[in-house]
Amino acid sequence: MAAATWSYRGDPEAEQPALLVTFANGQLRRPAALRFRLYLSAAAAGPRGRRRRILVSDTERLSYVGSNFGSGAGRGSALCRYFVGVLNKDSGQMEVYNAEIFNMQPLLSDNVIPDDTKDYQNKSFREKVDLCIEAFGTSKQKRALNSRRMNAVGNDVLNTAVTKAAANVIDAKGVTALIQDVAQDDVQNMSVFLPPCHEDADKPEHVYKFEDILSPAEFEALKGPAAAFINITPEEVTKKTEEKSHCSFVLEELKFLPVDEKSRDYKARCLWFLDILIKFSFLKVIKKKHPMGPECPHIISRKLMKNFTSLTYNNGSVQNLISASMKTKIAAYVIALALHINKFQIDLTMLQNDMKLHESKMMDIAKAMRLKISKAKGLPGLENDQNHKLGTLSLPLPVQKTSGSQRKRRKMN
Repeated sequence: MAAATWSYRGDPEAEQPALLVTFANGQLRRPAALRFRLYLSAAAAGPRGRRRRILVSDTERLSYVGSNFGSGAGRGSALCRYFVGVLNKDSGQMEVYNAEIFNMQPLLSDNVIPDDTKDYQNKSFREKVDLCIEAFGTSKQKRALNSRRMNAVGNDVLNTAVTKAAANVIDAKGVTALIQDVAQDDVQNMSVFLPPCHEDADKPEHVYKFEDILSPAEFEALKGPAAAFINITPEEVTKKTEEKSHCSFVLEELKFLPVDEKSRDYKARCLWFLDILIKFSFLKVIKKKHPMGPECPHIISRKLMKNFTSLTYNNGSVQNLISASMKTKIAAYVIALALHINKFQIDLTMLQNDMKLHESKMMDIAKAMRLKISKAKGLPGLENDQNHKLGTLSLPLPVQKTSGSQRKRRKMN
């Protein structure tokens, strides 16, 4: 059925253009009996210099709505201009007016514009803005509105499900049992980052086996870089101490290298690797292929990257990251190696200062490794000569206890 076109002429003196309407579903029997209502957007003109308009008309059977924007406007309205010519038959002159064409679509609803505005007045500002976006918003604004509404529904469903699941768990196990489970989980999580512990060992050196810290191939690779430590002189140790080129633990142990060639070589290699471990812990994101410099053997660099970093995805690439948990693991291996270096009794406070850790963190790691903690006077030359904590690995191993932070949390609950 062909569409019928007729003109609805506005006030020639007004800025509003004349309106041309087409009805999508047929011809009008009595076009003169129709009445129209025009709604203008309060916003400024759009990118094409036109204000958004909605035209509404009611007949006995249907209501019709047309607009000069959106999918209902059609491509023709955007790509061309329309004019209405009014011919004066007496003078033979024609006056031309700007015009806009509206494609009137039937609206299958009870009311085009609700007469009762009480419900609208009771809506919040956010809801009123959403209604305006639904009527006059751009496609991008409408997509954002739909996305926000769907997210709100998803969050409500998720919160309800989580609350219900938590309530079921609490009812089933009880608060006390849950607190005990959390404390046990913390101990188990800490053990993941510790060196393998052999509780049935008959000697302290077998509790944390040296082969679990450095393999024979890795220990052999340390011969070259550790040569500088083997042949170091007291003057060079003093100079390195002034320059602070190594950590305090390493500098202190370099003063007491064994005279025996084999023992001296063993201790020098261990000290060089311990120093590298501590320096490696200060890095955050590994960007270089050889982060510890070219003098570090390839097998050692690979060990550091494989065992003491975690992979993360950032800016489209995979990176090696030293997370907080990896720093805990490094601290545990530093303690285990220091025990082998210093006859299974070490100054925990000195290592804590070298690694820049909180005392509570260092004590938690030491207790998890089954060390006996005792107080001792700090070594000469250290800051404030403060009281230091010693960690001793001896048999039988002490029973593992929950840390102080876990006890505090239990009391608070």
